[in-house]
Amino acid sequence: MKRSEGNNSSKKKNCVMPTLKYFFPIAWKFRKSYFFLAAFNVIIDAVTPFVNILVLPYLINELLGDKSLARLLTYAAIIVFGQGILSLIKDILLNVLEKYDERFKDYFTEELGKKSMSLDFQLTEDKEALDQIERARQGMEWYSGGIHGITQQVMAIASAVIQIAGVAVIVILNAPLVLLITAVLTAINAVLNSKRNKIEVEIFKDDSKWNRAFGYFSWEMSDFRNGKDIRLYNAKDMMLGKWEEYIQRSVETKKEEQRRTMPYSLGAVIPTAAKDIACYLYLGVLAITGKITIGVFSQMLTSGGTFYTAVNSLLTAAQEIVKRTNYAYEYVKLMEYPVSLKKGDKHVKAGKHTIEFRHVSFAYPKTGVQVLRDINLTLNQGEHLSVVGLNGAGKTTFVKLMCRLYDPTEGEILLDGVNIKDYDYEEYMSVFAPVFQDFRLFSFSVRDNVDLNGTASDGEVIAALERVGMGDRVKTMDEGINTLLFRDFDKDGVEPSGGEQQKIAIARALFKDSPTVILDEPTAALDPIAEYDIYRQFDKLVGGKTAIYISHRLSSCRFCDHIAVFSEGSVKEYGTHESLVNMEGGLYAAMFAAQAEYYN
Repeated sequence: MKRSEGNNSSKKKNCVMPTLKYFFPIAWKFRKSYFFLAAFNVIIDAVTPFVNILVLPYLINELLGDKSLARLLTYAAIIVFGQGILSLIKDILLNVLEKYDERFKDYFTEELGKKSMSLDFQLTEDKEALDQIERARQGMEWYSGGIHGITQQVMAIASAVIQIAGVAVIVILNAPLVLLITAVLTAINAVLNSKRNKIEVEIFKDDSKWNRAFGYFSWEMSDFRNGKDIRLYNAKDMMLGKWEEYIQRSVETKKEEQRRTMPYSLGAVIPTAAKDIACYLYLGVLAITGKITIGVFSQMLTSGGTFYTAVNSLLTAAQEIVKRTNYAYEYVKLMEYPVSLKKGDKHVKAGKHTIEFRHVSFAYPKTGVQVLRDINLTLNQGEHLSVVGLNGAGKTTFVKLMCRLYDPTEGEILLDGVNIKDYDYEEYMSVFAPVFQDFRLFSFSVRDNVDLNGTASDGEVIAALERVGMGDRVKTMDEGINTLLFRDFDKDGVEPSGGEQQKIAIARALFKDSPTVILDEPTAALDPIAEYDIYRQFDKLVGGKTAIYISHRLSSCRFCDHIAVFSEGSVKEYGTHESLVNMEGGLYAAMFAAQAEYYN
């Protein structure tokens, strides 16, 4: 535990300036006026206590002396109206600053979303990266308070410095020992607060994984698309049980935090009480001996309280900045998360393309399990390739490597004789239009699900839908291509059937108009005959494009120039349908014989 705290302490020391240097220039560029208002709020906050401190002694002395009604009313009016006006201005400023806070939160949440979507794909399947995303979200939105939460602490320090300087001058002239008493006891309180903050930051890093799991189950239980499975498989109790388990783990973490911080929270009461007792005794002696008036006695009590509060506020704010920047730095770490894939700058030439796998092997990061072994395969422009094999043979991994969602562990993949790592990443990605088995349609309109870039005309979108046989179905929808899919945001949203969803996904792939189209078992849930019909229709739509069909069934093989048979992570057989089906003792021949009744 001591080692852990030491590491956390080291991180705290290094996080403050990098965090402030990251966020404040962005915030300044985004909303300069926020900082001018914040500075004005510092001035108002700093001068407010001095209305009482400077005027109250005159009021008390007047009550004990001449009792002039005019002067009494004047002093009272200054105190009441002065504080009232300053308080009103402060409330208005705080209200405006909180509105800025919402804008900042929206901005940085959007930036976090952009970063999450732009991370290398392999990081989306990496637990450490997923935990970092969750820590960044929680650290920025919840724990640090965002830009406004950190700026408030900076404002508190500036305000406290002004108050300390002003009060110190007044106290030194009348009761200097008050400063010493307050400083000593405030330092004790600051030490206790520092211990508490250290524990809270340490607990935060452990709590993020439970919060991520909690959020997952919360979302899955409220997603209506899971309704059938939850009901038919009586999964409600299991889902609720998992949810409650992670709630309990999060609660236990919070309990641990409270247990460890409670002694320091309770201990902070003692310095405050000791300060009050010591100041009353000291000032009482001065008043009794006639060294100060009752008005000054009251002024010194108020000044001592203000000094204690200001010093405590300064130290607390400084510690809060350290703590909050530790939380917010998790956001910075995500935004600076290192890339996993090398990105080149070569341009992809227009025209025909040849894709070559040269001695490619691959193991998923941090698993050590080799999924593909020494793959050698060449795919020419316009060629239709069927990739078949049993589940777990490495077919989808083959496509992920081709699409450069991952890089090979060994060997290289070439496009037109150039290593794909040397190409501009976005240009290389534009070569492929895949439809994966786990494709996703979004709760957007039909149009937006087909044209994810949002750059096409209605006619182009409709044409793509008609090519896959969805034209007539879309015409029956109330809003046509602008009809929302699913009912997440609209009770009148359309719930497309499984087959309709597949057609929309295929329309999306065809609409992209890439030179290489991939179908990675998007029809696995269909029966072999229905799957065969979709492949037959799709093969006609693809035309002269390069096409890759992936399946553990053989529906696509009749339409393809070549067939690659994957087994245990390698290409066991390669050839035409005729050559492979007649290969004695061949794996493809055995698979085809087993499935022949569906295709003959």
